[in-house]
Amino acid sequence: MNIRSLTRGDGVVIGAAVLLFIASFLDLYSIDGAPDSADIPSLWGSGPVLFSVVLAGIIGAAIVVVSRGLPQVPKVAGLDLGQFGVALTVFAAWSALGNIFDPAGGFDNGEGGISDAFGAGTGLIIALIATLVLAGAAVATPLVPALKAALVGAPRPPAPQPYGGGQPAGGYGYPGAPQQPQQPQQPFGGQPQQPQAPFGGAPQPAQPQPQPGGGDFSPFWFAVPVPRPLFAEDGSQTPIAELAPGTWYLAVEQRGAALVAQTQDGRRGVLQDTSGIQRG
Repeated sequence: MNIRSLTRGDGVVIGAAVLLFIASFLDLYSIDGAPDSADIPSLWGSGPVLFSVVLAGIIGAAIVVVSRGLPQVPKVAGLDLGQFGVALTVFAAWSALGNIFDPAGGFDNGEGGISDAFGAGTGLIIALIATLVLAGAAVATPLVPALKAALVGAPRPPAPQPYGGGQPAGGYGYPGAPQQPQQPQQPFGGQPQQPQAPFGGAPQPAQPQPQPGGGDFSPFWFAVPVPRPLFAEDGSQTPIAELAPGTWYLAVEQRGAALVAQTQDGRRGVLQDTSGIQRG
């Protein structure tokens, strides 16, 4: 998975999952009047809390982050893998909220005296906060532009090089400098020699060298601010690839407002939405 494809929302999801994991080692509940030395279990000591809050939240976060880095998202029970992960995070937040109101898990002596002495522990409170942030980020990332921005910015290329590296100037995918015609050598101390004319004719003017690339367009490197599809050059609306933030691509041709871009593996397609791109 390309780490540069992660968004700010993914960073929030990862941070909330780490906080949830830390909270799982803290107290599940508190008891009124209990001494500080009382042996109170952590969230790992309760099966329902462990499975419905801790594991559901962490697994859901992992699914959400991994699914956004896959070129093609698989489906689970008719849902995209990412949507299944979002559903797990919402379920974890809902379960944590329910356990806040009943940290004792329904344990009672029939008169309400024991259950009333129980309160939510530090671990359960932090777990609720973590799962709420986790579910909120998982749901809002595809909708909020600030969360869709790249987590790690794309580094600027040191110098424009031919696409693929190691190719000479003027190679495929990048314009090179025009070739200068070789000047005829002249003898030491002599006058510059004029080009010889054909027998019986006048000297012919030098032919202009064609300029590589053609037109006013010059290929350039660019990066996209958010993931954008790359469509086939034949005009079909079937994406052939997805351009991810944090990666440099080469624009090799311009078609109106669209660009013909080339990916690292050599695939070419049309980028229809060029708003906000960063030129290298």
